Amino acid sequence: MTVETIDAFHFGKFYVVQPATGGHRSGMDAMLLAAMVAGDGKLKVADLGAGAGAAGLAVASRLQQAEVTLVERSPDMAAFARKSIALAENAHVASRVCVIEADVTLRGKARVAAGLEDEVFDHVIMNPPFNAAADRRTPDALKADAHAMTEGLFESWIRTAGAMLKPGGELSLIARPESIADVIAACGQRFGGLQVTLIHPRDGEPAIRMLVSAVKGSRARLVFRAPFIMHEEGHHFSSFVDNLNNGRAAYARLGRKRSAR
Repeated sequence: MTVETIDAFHFGKFYVVQPATGGHRSGMDAMLLAAMVAGDGKLKVADLGAGAGAAGLAVASRLQQAEVTLVERSPDMAAFARKSIALAENAHVASRVCVIEADVTLRGKARVAAGLEDEVFDHVIMNPPFNAAADRRTPDALKADAHAMTEGLFESWIRTAGAMLKPGGELSLIARPESIADVIAACGQRFGGLQVTLIHPRDGEPAIRMLVSAVKGSRARLVFRAPFIMHEEGHHFSSFVDNLNNGRAAYARLGRKRSAR
């Protein structure tokens, strides 16, 4: 039996049930990803590879009309996501969040049959597996499944996002900076207007993450935004990063004008 924890996010505005030691445990990456969703009205948001649901729940908690679909392949992690939604502390978002247990890499009729329908979402977010095949593999099966990158991963995940998004819909993802070429190639003719933000632990240190947003069908050029410096001094987060991490601010696209209709 997997030991689990119930963890507070956004200073207790919502909670997530997660495996205590095995499997993927959500943290800063999920909260920064969630911060990339901005807008008004009943935004329909899909979180691909949602795990226990932290990023999607963060979106639903901050945007009080957003409707969020958590897409997760692992039956065990999907079960954690359902437990998270069912928590009494999450009653204020439960009616607007659902779980689809499906493989993000499904194509065509198989994808639609699994519940991942064409052109129904305003925003798709994703935190794809990031460990290369040569990286040291964890013996934990749940964690390995969540972290192991496979050949063509960005192509398959971004293809699915492109199919699920409405025309003009927005894709947001968080990944390692060394994946930038794969992400740009996968966006191909599906997405344009890529905006990339590099995240550095401290001033003068190499970037460890990047945030990427793109718009379905856009022909706008690639833009590199000002980087994030996570820690101003010691281990303290900068006020800007802390606000994103705790749901007090959104990280919207530059020049963003679009809302859900």
